[in-house]
Amino acid sequence: MLSVQDRKAFYLSGFFILSLTAISGIFMMLIFPPLLVPFIFIAFIIATGFTVIQPNEARVITFFGKYIGTIKESGFLFTIPFSSRTRVPLRLINFVTAHLKVNDLNGNPIEIGAVVVWRIADAAQASLNIDDYKHFVANQSDIAVRTLAAHYPYDSETDMSLRGNLEEIADQLKNALQSKLAFAGIVIEEARLSHLAYAPEVAAAMLKRQQAVAIFQARHYMAKNALEMIDDVIAHFEDKGNVKLSDDKKADLINGLLIVMTSDNEPNAVLNLAK
Repeated sequence: MLSVQDRKAFYLSGFFILSLTAISGIFMMLIFPPLLVPFIFIAFIIATGFTVIQPNEARVITFFGKYIGTIKESGFLFTIPFSSRTRVPLRLINFVTAHLKVNDLNGNPIEIGAVVVWRIADAAQASLNIDDYKHFVANQSDIAVRTLAAHYPYDSETDMSLRGNLEEIADQLKNALQSKLAFAGIVIEEARLSHLAYAPEVAAAMLKRQQAVAIFQARHYMAKNALEMIDDVIAHFEDKGNVKLSDDKKADLINGLLIVMTSDNEPNAVLNLAK
C-alpha cells in the first residue's frame, strides 16, 4: 500500500486572486469586450479554486486522484482549480469507549472502559492511509483496552493491577494506542481508564473477598504493632529492675495486652479481689 505524508500544497490569498479577477473583468469589459465571453469561462475555472479553511482545520488536496499537498493555513485561500479538498479537523477529540466485558489475568469477568483524547497530526495520513479515521480510532481503542485488561489482574497486593496502578496502566494504554495509530497520522494526547468494575454476576462475591482481605490485613497490622508494644512494656519493667516478672506473669501480661489492643470491643477493667 502506498503511504503518504503531509507536504505543503500550493495556495495563494483568496482575496488577492478575487481582486485580480474582478479588475481583469472590468478591464475586459471596458477595453476588449469581445474577450469577455472567454474571460467568463476562465473566471469560472478560477472560482473552483477558492476555499475557506477554519482555524485548526486542514485541507487535503488531490487533483484527479493524485495527492498534491495539504493546506493548514486558515482563511480564504485559492488553490489548484478543480481539485478535491478533503476537510480534516486538527482539534482535540475526546472518545469514550463502551463498557467492555472482558476477563482479567486471573479469569475474573470485569467491566472496563477508557477515555482517549487524540488529534490528527498528519492530515494526509489520516485521510488517505485509512478509510475512516474515527472508526479506526474507536476499533483500535477497544482492542487495546481488551488486550490490556487480559494482561493484568483487577486487583493485587503484590503485582501491578488495573485498580492499584492507574497511572502505569494509563501510560501503557497510551503507548499501545500510539503504536497502532501512528500510521494514520494520529497523536494520542491522553488515555486512561474511565470505568473499572467486576461484572454483576461476580460483584457480590468479589466484594466479600475484598472485605475479608481488608479485615485480615487490619488484624495483621494490629497484631504486629501490639507485639512491638508488649516488647517495649516488658523491657521497660526489666530495665527498671524493681519489678521481676516470672514467665507465667509475662504470659498473663502478653495475653491481656493482646486482648486489649486487638479486640473490637472497648476494654473493661477487671478488679482482682482475691486475697
